[in-house]
Amino acid sequence: MSYKNVPTATALGLLLLSQGSYAQQAAVPGNTDKAAPMERVQITGSRINLKQEQISGVGPVTVIDADAIQRSGAISIETLLQRMPSSAGTAGNQGSAYWTSNGYGTTQVNLRGLGIDRTLVLLNGRRVVAGGTGANSSVDLNMIPVAMIERVEVLKDGASAIYGADAVAGVVNIITKKAIDGVEMSVRYGKTGQSDGEEKAADIVWGTRSDRGSMMASLNYSESGDVNLASRAPCALFEDDGKLVCSGSSSTIGGRARLADGRRVNFNQDLGGNPRGFETYSAAKHGYNSNPFLNAVNPIKRVGVSAFGKLNLNDNVELFTELMFTNRQSEQLATPGAIGANRPIRIAASHPTNPTGQDLVLERRRVAEVGPRNFFQETNTFRIATGLAGAINDKWDWSASVNWGRNTGVDGMTNIINLDRVDATLDAANCGKTPTSAPCGNYLGYGNLTPAVLDYIHFDTRDNGGNDQKSFNAGVSGELFNMPAGAVGFATGFEYRQEKGWRDPDSLIVSGAANTNRQDPIAGEYSAREVFAELSVPLLAKLPLVDSLTLNGAARYSDYSLFGSKSTYKVGLDWQVIPSLKLRANKSTAFRVPNVPELFGGVSEGNLTTTDPCNSWNLQDPSSNIYKNCQASRVPVGFKQFGPSILTTGGGNVNLEPEDADTFTVGAVWTPSKSVTLTLDYFNIEINNAIETVPGSTKLSVCYNSPGLAHIFCSPSSFTREPATGEINFLSSQPANAAQQRVSGIDLGAMYDFRAYGWNVALNGDVSRLNRFDVAPFPGGDIIEYAGKITGGRGSYAEWRAATGLTAANGPWSGSYNIQYIGSADDINASAGDIGARAPSVAYHNASVKYAFNKAMTLSFGVDNLLDKAPPFIQSWTDGNTDTMTYDLLGRRWHARLGYRF
Repeated sequence: MSYKNVPTATALGLLLLSQGSYAQQAAVPGNTDKAAPMERVQITGSRINLKQEQISGVGPVTVIDADAIQRSGAISIETLLQRMPSSAGTAGNQGSAYWTSNGYGTTQVNLRGLGIDRTLVLLNGRRVVAGGTGANSSVDLNMIPVAMIERVEVLKDGASAIYGADAVAGVVNIITKKAIDGVEMSVRYGKTGQSDGEEKAADIVWGTRSDRGSMMASLNYSESGDVNLASRAPCALFEDDGKLVCSGSSSTIGGRARLADGRRVNFNQDLGGNPRGFETYSAAKHGYNSNPFLNAVNPIKRVGVSAFGKLNLNDNVELFTELMFTNRQSEQLATPGAIGANRPIRIAASHPTNPTGQDLVLERRRVAEVGPRNFFQETNTFRIATGLAGAINDKWDWSASVNWGRNTGVDGMTNIINLDRVDATLDAANCGKTPTSAPCGNYLGYGNLTPAVLDYIHFDTRDNGGNDQKSFNAGVSGELFNMPAGAVGFATGFEYRQEKGWRDPDSLIVSGAANTNRQDPIAGEYSAREVFAELSVPLLAKLPLVDSLTLNGAARYSDYSLFGSKSTYKVGLDWQVIPSLKLRANKSTAFRVPNVPELFGGVSEGNLTTTDPCNSWNLQDPSSNIYKNCQASRVPVGFKQFGPSILTTGGGNVNLEPEDADTFTVGAVWTPSKSVTLTLDYFNIEINNAIETVPGSTKLSVCYNSPGLAHIFCSPSSFTREPATGEINFLSSQPANAAQQRVSGIDLGAMYDFRAYGWNVALNGDVSRLNRFDVAPFPGGDIIEYAGKITGGRGSYAEWRAATGLTAANGPWSGSYNIQYIGSADDINASAGDIGARAPSVAYHNASVKYAFNKAMTLSFGVDNLLDKAPPFIQSWTDGNTDTMTYDLLGRRWHARLGYRF
């Protein structure tokens, strides 16, 4: 894959193809064509349209062009984005078996590892509706077919003043093709080296253009097959006595129970065994191997249609329209369901199915007789953007547009267990008495459940939901006046946006009868009105050591229906020291708006195991904070907590406020020759009031250990007590603006174009060094240092990441060789010296070759993970004994593509 680092607009001529709105032709090695006349252009990170030679640097930008996309063989853009060195942490992809918070099957990008909802995704400079199966917070990159992408511009800098909320870590602007003449067709096919994970794609694009305008339409299809996890990782591995051994789940197929005398036993697990047999539970003997019932890659099918058109109403006004529709169908394989976790199952000694002679609690029983579960989703996403754009004169442009996106989804699960019906089958006094009563079930031993019981207790769930986004944008851009150093650029505009999300889970999930996590319906919406202004002021030019000096500034005022007003700014200095050296710095503020689930997620209550710090507080040291604070709270002397659990409120929190962020970047660009560009950038991002879900027990402990009950967790929004008894009558584990995060690091970039033995060759490389990634989960909490660590749920934060590439072309032949590097990292949950406590550095090699038979037909072939590099063992693995969000579990795979144009 070819990454091209663009810290300033002066490098655009070296990096961008001569397509779309960029009129100046790229500096392709050996290209001797004359550059087209310069036109007014706009680049990601700025709203100002100026002639290309006058554009100032706006921040570190990475560009992935159409050729790099085609060479990669990717059928979804997230594959390329997640390989960037600036990506970290976790984001949805087909190798992440269970990414749920934003909808199964949804793919995303996570810049700097700050979270998928802190990276703003744009399509042709405008926002995109969230995608998933309802009440989601991030764009589903599945909806954008790679065949329609002209390039992707990734701004690695805070940009809320330019684009509004959520541009904290950066902005991904996906720019589509606008017009072609004729028809382009392509087919693609690929497999892994083990002949699974089949990938198929077909695209057809038709277009025409004339003096009056242009029109283009496309039909896109892609499908990828599944890869069973056991084919790559036969079993889950754990360290035992210095060796890695298979270890299964404690949800066993025979059933694991705790007897009245405290012993743990497991019931028969062999179909031919004693149906009433049981023995002392042994994890090594009775553990259940889940891997054959999970996938390393989950199947996805996408079908999309799109149309783009422009019509020149007159010499100065243009009507444009963008239409896109995508249907996605995806599935995930899951282990057979289990009972006992969500609801205790108590079976008396006298029950006819109980062979132990003691009362028992069935702690876990996997109902494997019915087979695995399947999760499924089908989403439909459409987007229409239409508007007018024009020129007032040769110095001013204007535009106005409306943008409507809507995503609807249906999802569900098969072979889900109805716990109410399980209880009915265990009611020995009533089950099986009449034809209409529940059949009697025997859950103590594998194979004891009859087909009638299995059919009675199982059902399929069906949920539905969606997301809706409507916006109106209007703005003007141009030159205010000329100064001695150049023209003063200015842009201003207005935006109105309405966001809505909803999700309606299956009724049995809402009631808690299903053996899945209970969910409540979600529904909510908010609106925003925003105005912005941007200014580019050339201060000095053509002086010794000041070839040019430009001050850039932007400000945005946002008024949200739920949060009130919010202001952000950005100020930067762009200093062209000499023609070959540029220095620049940007400081900005940014913010993220709480998403619909965080705000409106159904509020629910449940008894959670919690320790009240004031339990027997009078026996504590009188000088301790707990003693003083419990006394100040008027908790009665001799207070005893009533039971080990406290009724706790969870779900959304409508009182959440937007997160605040401060970003700073400083960089240098050195172009010692027309063929060499070197870049260096430092970034620092601080997020305050970050939204975090803190357990209720943690809130109580932190509050009563703080001097004078001064901590934020001592407020009535966290908990309250009954004045008469001292018992806690309200405790919240809802999300709160409690956390702080700080991220800093360095980006390095290099590009070198040259000719060798008749070949046009380009070398490029991006390197990212993560200096720190610190998280304080709440005020006063211990700092968690993620830099250089691999986590169980947040993904990898390796200190070093890199992507390098070599591309070459000679006549009909062209090819590329790319290396993705992930530095070594420590498992945050492992002890030093343990197997898997430290992951070594990993380098993945990808190669491709292309042959053009003529101007119309091309054939390309590529191999990913050319050296068949195996992933490292990670103790905090998600699935597959490794961090599947970071490392390649599939091994070597190949792809071929045939393209034809006429």
